[in-house]
Amino acid sequence: MDLTVWRTFVTVCRLGSLSAAAAELHHTQSAVSRQIAGLERQIGVPLVARHARGVRPTPAGEVFRHHALATLNEADRAVHAAREAGEGVSDRPLAVGATPSLAAGIVPEAVRALLEETGPLRWSLLPGLSAGLHHRVLSGELDVAVVTDAPPGLPHDPRVERRFLGLDEMVVALPAGHPRAGRGPVHLRTLADQTWVEDNDGSAALLHQHAARAGAGARIDLTAADLPGKLALVATGHAIALIPGVLTRALRTDITTVGLVDPPTRGIYTITPRRDPHPRAAALLDQLTAAFAAVRPGHAGHRPTDPGTRPAALVPREGTTDP
Repeated sequence: MDLTVWRTFVTVCRLGSLSAAAAELHHTQSAVSRQIAGLERQIGVPLVARHARGVRPTPAGEVFRHHALATLNEADRAVHAAREAGEGVSDRPLAVGATPSLAAGIVPEAVRALLEETGPLRWSLLPGLSAGLHHRVLSGELDVAVVTDAPPGLPHDPRVERRFLGLDEMVVALPAGHPRAGRGPVHLRTLADQTWVEDNDGSAALLHQHAARAGAGARIDLTAADLPGKLALVATGHAIALIPGVLTRALRTDITTVGLVDPPTRGIYTITPRRDPHPRAAALLDQLTAAFAAVRPGHAGHRPTDPGTRPAALVPREGTTDP
C-alpha cells in the first residue's frame, strides 16, 4: 500500500474535513476523496462516515488510524535514521515524554546527567498526561515516557517495558504566608474548609480518595487548565492544591508546601517500547532512577526562597473557621 494515501487518511481523521485535508496536503478535494475511496476498496470496509460538518472515522477507521499513525511515525524515523547514517551521524534523536510535574524537574536533570556521561545527543521533551504518553510510546513518537499510576492508572500492555522508579508522596501546596505553612505534617481534615484547585480528573480523583479515607471533605471549587495555572491560583492566594512531592524543588518562590499525615502516594514508572528501543534509553533509565532517588528526601518541607513574598492567606468558606 502507498503510505501517501495513509498520510491522507490520517490527515482527514485529524482535521475531520476532506477540504481542510486537501488544503493542508496541497491536493484537490476530489483527489483526497478518491484516495480515501481507494483505500476503503483495498481494505474492504468503510473507513470514514460523512456527516453535516465533515467526516469522522468509522470504528474500523479508528482502529486503522491508530495503526497507520504508528506505521507512518516509524517510516519517518526510518527515513531520518537513514539520512543521518548517510551523513555519518550515529545517534538518532531521543524523544522523551513526562507528566508535567516530572518534566519540571527530575527528567531534565536525568538527561543532563546522561549527556555528561555519554556525550552530546539531540533530544526533545514532551509533557503530557500518562495515558497520552503511553499512546505516544506505542505510536513511535516517544522513546521513553515517565508516567504515574495515579487515577485512572496504567494499562498492562505487553508492547511496552515498564520500570518502577519508586513511590512519590503527595503534599499540599499553599500560598506563602498561609497559617499552616511550616507547621509540619497535618491531617487533611484541618484543611477541609479551604478552597481547592485541580487541573485534571486524575489529580481530583486522588484528592477525593484521600479525603474520603481521612474522613474529611475537600471541595474542588476552582479548576485550572494545566499545572502552571493551578500553581498560579495557589501562589495568588485563591486556593490550595494537592501536588506531587517531586515537584517541590521546582516550585515558584511564592508557594510553600506542607506534608500530610498518611499522605496519598503514586507510583512513578518509565515505559519504553519493547521493539526497537533507543540505544541510549537504558542509560537514561538509570539516570532517572538516580534523579528520583535524590529528589525524594525532605521534599515535604519546601519553603519559598523569598520570605518577603507573602500574599494574603486564604479565607475559609463562609460558615467555617480555620481549625
